[in-house]
Amino acid sequence: MLDMNGSAMVRELTLPRMKMIQQHFDVPPPVDVLAEIDREWSRIRGHLELSPGMRVAVCVGSRGIANLSAVVSAVVSKLKEAGCRPFITPAMGSHGGATVEGQIEVLRVRGITEQSVGAPIQATMEVVPMGEVDGIPIFVDRLAHEADGIVLINRVKPHTNFIGPTESGLIKMMAIGLGNQTAAEYYHRLSLVRGQYHILSTTGKELMNRCKVLFGMCLVENQDHETAILKMPLAGEIEDIEIDLCAKARFYMPLLPLDDIDLLIVDEMGKDISGDGIDPNVVGRDVSCYGAERPVPRICRIFVRDLTDGTEGSALGVGQADFTVQRLVDKIDFQITAINCLTACCPESGRIPLAYPHDRDAIAAAMMTLRPCSVDDVRIVHIKNTMELRRLLVSQGCLADLEGRPDIEIGDECVELKFDREGNVISPLTG
Repeated sequence: MLDMNGSAMVRELTLPRMKMIQQHFDVPPPVDVLAEIDREWSRIRGHLELSPGMRVAVCVGSRGIANLSAVVSAVVSKLKEAGCRPFITPAMGSHGGATVEGQIEVLRVRGITEQSVGAPIQATMEVVPMGEVDGIPIFVDRLAHEADGIVLINRVKPHTNFIGPTESGLIKMMAIGLGNQTAAEYYHRLSLVRGQYHILSTTGKELMNRCKVLFGMCLVENQDHETAILKMPLAGEIEDIEIDLCAKARFYMPLLPLDDIDLLIVDEMGKDISGDGIDPNVVGRDVSCYGAERPVPRICRIFVRDLTDGTEGSALGVGQADFTVQRLVDKIDFQITAINCLTACCPESGRIPLAYPHDRDAIAAAMMTLRPCSVDDVRIVHIKNTMELRRLLVSQGCLADLEGRPDIEIGDECVELKFDREGNVISPLTG
């Protein structure tokens, strides 16, 4: 008989031997971001109506983007050379606890300060109503609205909740990033009755027409999270360029190499890994009632072990997991998590899974809930997080589907999942 911690199961726990595998991706080489910015600036400069003294809002989001500080600094320099007076403003919806101080801190953590990029940081949560489109009210950040021009800087990548020609990028940033808490909360609520792609695409494109957008900066990262593509579209080019880059970004996105997994062990989750903490594009799950359905992978149970430091206490997305441990729960800032979940109109995303004192207890409990299987055919996969998927551990039951694949290198040595004295996993994937 089990107690609340599953201690009886711990004594009986038998785990399969594992092998380290490495995925080989067709990785496009990283670009020289400063050289690419020089080239793109030369292409668009003659089409920009810039005048001395123009105040330009350079809008930056909250994601962990490669080379972000260098990119922002270079854009600021180009604008200054043209006689403009650029300033940095957050374009991150409700992130940072939906406060000015919190959003400035998020920028600082991402390396964006006045000293690092050469422009002052100005922020507000106030928005200006801009009418409506297709019955949807639209809003824009007051400081961006008051500026003489707007520049958008963002990574282009697959979105966690919807699938469309454009997903995460400049159009979404315009709609919800620069809409601050007001737009973020309203559009997520509206997603319960209208498609999220339609909402964000329609409002984002309309706002670009109504606001003084000068140009954008689209960044695409390869599987090693290096900048592989950099484009600076003029306002009228943004949609076409973003459609093309979104398709490339989806192709570059690293995924799990298996369609069927019994237990996925995730060392860490956080908003610096994915907007949903655990990326639904990778695990095939989305607890949001308006989220996209993905046929694969099919994962029976997910055990998440910890929060990243970069998530700053936000556990948005923890509801995707089935099991966790107390140390993760102890790190949760419930106020920030609640703001994120309520703004996303997805309280289920913050539901705490069954939490156990130590990893061994959680894994034992998870094993009780799998299909009838033996130690030889149970399919366990162990990853660091849903962003770093080049190296991962797999159990013997996974090998038949991986052997002979040219993109998979299987290690020779069998290893056991090791625990420390307290019963926590000693992960070979961290550090």
